[in-house]
This record gives sequence, structure tokens and C-alpha cells, in this order.
Amino acid sequence: MKFMLMMHAPRGNGDYQISAWKPEEFRAHIRFMKDLNKGLREAGELVGAEGLSPPGQARIVRSQGEGAPEVTDGPFAESKEFLVGYWIVDVENAERAYAIAGKASTAPGPGGKPLGIKIEVRQVMSAPPDSL
Repeated sequence: MKFMLMMHAPRGNGDYQISAWKPEEFRAHIRFMKDLNKGLREAGELVGAEGLSPPGQARIVRSQGEGAPEVTDGPFAESKEFLVGYWIVDVENAERAYAIAGKASTAPGPGGKPLGIKIEVRQVMSAPPDSL
């Protein structure tokens, strides 16, 4: 079963709060993420993982099918949180995906304290049966 684990962070000012951390705190956080990914890769559970650029660089694109698409700033200002990165994992069951999300949530922040980052877990839909 494939699941997408989406890491969310508070909106802030359009840039990542991590940019203001001490260099050693930033390095510890990145080391944690690399170690988590390495363990998932070695277990054969990691399909893919990426961090995303800050929301100040995000754009929303819409098209009505004619002409050039409309490109606007995003995510919207009323958003309380934004997506900072994701994993796609292939695991035996939802409980394993929840366990991975729980571990990712403990990524260290300032002072080495676990951040308690919100991780949204959603199963990746499979294609409908060929009989449909």
C-alpha cells in the first residue's frame, strides 16, 4: 500500500522559520531527515521524498483551456499552514505509515527539541480495475 506523508509547517512570513535557526540546529534537522530517508530506503519502503521551496516562491496556476494559464501568488494568505515536504512510502499497512509519520514528526528543532510537526497521511489511490 502506498501512502503520501505530507509535512506541514506554520505559514509564518512566507519564508521558512528554519532559516533563522542556528547552523548546528539546521544541520541536526537535516541529518535527522537524511537518516530517516536512509532507513526507509534500506527497508525498501521509500518510493520518494522531497523538500519544497518556501511558500513565498509558490504559485497557483489555473487554466480554462484557452489562452495562457493564469499564474498568481500562492498559497493564499489565509492559509495557516503550508506544505514543506513529502514522502511517498510503500508499506504493508496504514499503521506502518502512521509510525513513519510519527517518527518524522519528531524532527529536531531549536535546542534539539522535537518539533511535533504535523504530518498528513493519505493513501495513494490505485488505478481502477481493468473491468471498469
